[in-house]
Amino acid sequence: MKKKFIYALALAGLFSVSLKAQTPIYLDDNKPIEERVKDALSRMTLEEKVKLCHAQSKFSSAGVPRLGIPELWMSDGPHGVREEIQWNSWADAGWTNDSCTAFPALTCLAATWNPEMSAIYGKAIGEEARYRKKDVLLGPGVNIYRTPLNGRNFEYMGEDPYLASIMVVPYIKEVQKNGVAACVKHYALNNQELWRGHIDVELSDRALYEIYLPAFKASVIEGGTWSIMGAYNKLHGEHCCHNDLLLNQILKRDWKFDGCVITDWGGAHDTREAALNGLDIEMGSYTNGLTSESEFTYDDYYLATPYRKGLKDGTYPLSTIDDKASRILRMIFRTAMNRQRPWGSFTSEEHYKVARTVAEEGIVLLKNNLVDKKKPALLPIDASKYNKILVVGENASRSLTQGGGSSVLKVKKEVSPLEALQMMYGDKIIHAKGYESGRPMYSHVDEIPTEVVESLRNEAIEKAKEADLVIYVGGLNKNHQQDCEAADRITFGLPFGQNELIEGILKVNPNMVMVLMSGNAVEMPWIKSVPAIVQAWYPGSEAGNALANILCGKINPSGKLPFSFPSKLTDNGAHAFDELSYPGDSIKQIYKEDILVGYRWHDTKKIPALFPFGHGLSYTTFTYGKAVFSTKSMDRKGKIEVTIPVTNTGNIEGKEIIQLYIGDDKCSLLRPLKELKHFDKVTLKPGETQKVKFTITVDDLTFFDDKQYEWIAEPGKFKVYIGSSSTHIHSITEFTLL
Repeated sequence: MKKKFIYALALAGLFSVSLKAQTPIYLDDNKPIEERVKDALSRMTLEEKVKLCHAQSKFSSAGVPRLGIPELWMSDGPHGVREEIQWNSWADAGWTNDSCTAFPALTCLAATWNPEMSAIYGKAIGEEARYRKKDVLLGPGVNIYRTPLNGRNFEYMGEDPYLASIMVVPYIKEVQKNGVAACVKHYALNNQELWRGHIDVELSDRALYEIYLPAFKASVIEGGTWSIMGAYNKLHGEHCCHNDLLLNQILKRDWKFDGCVITDWGGAHDTREAALNGLDIEMGSYTNGLTSESEFTYDDYYLATPYRKGLKDGTYPLSTIDDKASRILRMIFRTAMNRQRPWGSFTSEEHYKVARTVAEEGIVLLKNNLVDKKKPALLPIDASKYNKILVVGENASRSLTQGGGSSVLKVKKEVSPLEALQMMYGDKIIHAKGYESGRPMYSHVDEIPTEVVESLRNEAIEKAKEADLVIYVGGLNKNHQQDCEAADRITFGLPFGQNELIEGILKVNPNMVMVLMSGNAVEMPWIKSVPAIVQAWYPGSEAGNALANILCGKINPSGKLPFSFPSKLTDNGAHAFDELSYPGDSIKQIYKEDILVGYRWHDTKKIPALFPFGHGLSYTTFTYGKAVFSTKSMDRKGKIEVTIPVTNTGNIEGKEIIQLYIGDDKCSLLRPLKELKHFDKVTLKPGETQKVKFTITVDDLTFFDDKQYEWIAEPGKFKVYIGSSSTHIHSITEFTLL
């Protein structure tokens, strides 16, 4: 009788038992996961299998209570674990212990060009998700930066598929070591927010395979991600959340993905497509993804009652539900039923250190010219030279963890740039807000009265007249039509009257350090007049401390741009054509720039970028020596070792990112002038030389031939470009593929 009682408790999931002979295989975490999945599936009813496939609340999906199989709990990411919300409402739950650490936005992580930063980031955010009892972290994002108007570019890893692929893998691996599934998003082609729910993307297979899929492929094959989030938009007329080509053919057949496909919230639109085209878990249907509620219940979801009825009457094969349920069970055993996973930790000093370190490595020094030939550059700031330092700009004191849509965070700590600069420089700091943008809003823009705009501007200009140095902290924010979900930017220029403010200040005080906080490139009509420009991204909880450490020189900047800054919008490939290229006609759009995204467009079309991909300055200087090749020819099974010496020729320690690009001299199809294939970030003391080594294989030479539908490398000459950015090239050498 006692054994039966214990066995019943085990089935209910209340505790595990050591009665091996009586314990079902699915409860025994010493058994291989595939055996556990098969055993659990054999014990489930059709109704229980179907319930696994759709939401039961805003952020959870059902388990199987009868068998002691727990539900799955999800949380928005990828920059921090979102606050708790109500069961069936987007309103916050009112908890007092859900204030998280805000880690830098993923554009900042990508700008580190350092996989070690990605690993410590993933470990820390995974620990926070685990501590909060989350099973799935909805991130990271790896959609390609196609246009600087995309409202969610700040959540992604830039314009280059190779850089994004290298940076995403450590993040995934470290998150999942906590027994928390990464959910890589948004698969695929969610490269704009305008009309995101229905826009039908038309592009070549070459562009799909060469530009927009590689980071997702790396996430699956190298990162081993346990889940993928589908995109809102369509490809070839089918929504990406239930798209046969993307999910069945590429993801599950070609890449052997064994995890779950989860919709973006409200991303399912049809029961038949959802049943047959590879979707596993449906979330957020009958809402617009974030705000609206409806009279529909969770049983009305496409993969709920309609799907169950279709399975019973033979409309849909039972094999579809067994496949979906198996994938979901596999993820449950990896997460919610994984008794070996650690406990996690939350808002610890260690996590704040991670946030600060990533921000410091990702902040990019764009420009640091001499004010005049008789004076040194403005950065790093020598405080002994200044009595009054004016900090101007709303972003100096505004919380940049608010707004943005699903990336909104409730943080325990957020040090603003103004606070950090005041702590560093004391009463030398004076402040003027300069401009006003309104409340953090998801779907609305506050109108700021003209008298307020003029008053703030005039105050800042008057204070600038008396200051020895101006630190301008502006840029974008996470308001509607800025860096925000559900809407794209409506202008390439700085919003909120900032250009007029900047020009007004420069007329009375040219000693300006410009700090741009944004996830996107911006137009810079004042660039020739501003001596120092820093791209600071959205740096998270330690924003102010990281920025202050860069400005004062305690930390030598080492970030490099993960995307190009065009001088004007039409210099960007997506905007070089008609409106059908961007933003489309509201029904469809055509990627007319094809494979020439970002620096590929600037290079190949000979259109200089304002700041090129891979650009970033330092407070020290580096000299590149002559590249040495192990051989000047290779066959398809061979390799070439490339070694180049790099020397720190300055006075302080610094980090340099050495970038290797390859160009195909002659090809049967159009290819970019060059493409990033390898990079390495090295730390060098003053006077130190390090030999940086790269290995080139035939995989670095291939392109996708959409006629043969395979990756090929044609024999002939190739050029190797080694540089400190996509345009600052220090060495060019040829070799031959036999």
